[in-house]
Amino acid sequence: MVSDRDRPWLTPAVRAAAADRNLKAGEALFHRGDKVARLFEVLAGHVRLSRVDRSGHEILLYAAGPGDTLAEASLFSPVYHCDAVASSAATVRAYPKAAVLAAFDRDPKAAQAFTATLARQVMSLRTRIEQRNIRSARERLRHWLRVNAGADGRAVVITGTLKDVAAELGLTHEALYRTLAALERQGEIKRGRGKVTLLRPKRP
Repeated sequence: MVSDRDRPWLTPAVRAAAADRNLKAGEALFHRGDKVARLFEVLAGHVRLSRVDRSGHEILLYAAGPGDTLAEASLFSPVYHCDAVASSAATVRAYPKAAVLAAFDRDPKAAQAFTATLARQVMSLRTRIEQRNIRSARERLRHWLRVNAGADGRAVVITGTLKDVAAELGLTHEALYRTLAALERQGEIKRGRGKVTLLRPKRP
């Protein structure tokens, strides 16, 4: 879990204005087009951020787990630009938009820290775009595993479901399952409950 010390933009006044909310699996936190009134933090469970394209296909933007915040950029927009739906039972903490923006006006350091958070999200988005440009499903998955490996460079913790991972990679879940199985047969990875371990460097 991310602590408040890791989010210096969460000032005491903002924390004091927060309220928690419990969601059932499948329950919406907000919909695209809803008026932006709050910024959210996931305390437990998982929440999917997604959009539906013109052909009716869902595009997963992010699968948020404990410690993740949602709708940061929406603080500067009148409406939300995606849907947020709990993919499991979840608890979120809501920070009023007005309180957050008022804190930024009063405390330039808090505003700067929040800007740094948005900058990191832009870098993450660029990485995801890079992944989507990899044509081979196997190479795309290898790239994703390397990017998401922990400090040891080997352990990849799977947050959410494999269907969420497939959507993030722009693959069908069947294609993801087949590719994972192929990499495991080749001895490149070992799969466990909620985790994938990289066994050796990617083949040239």
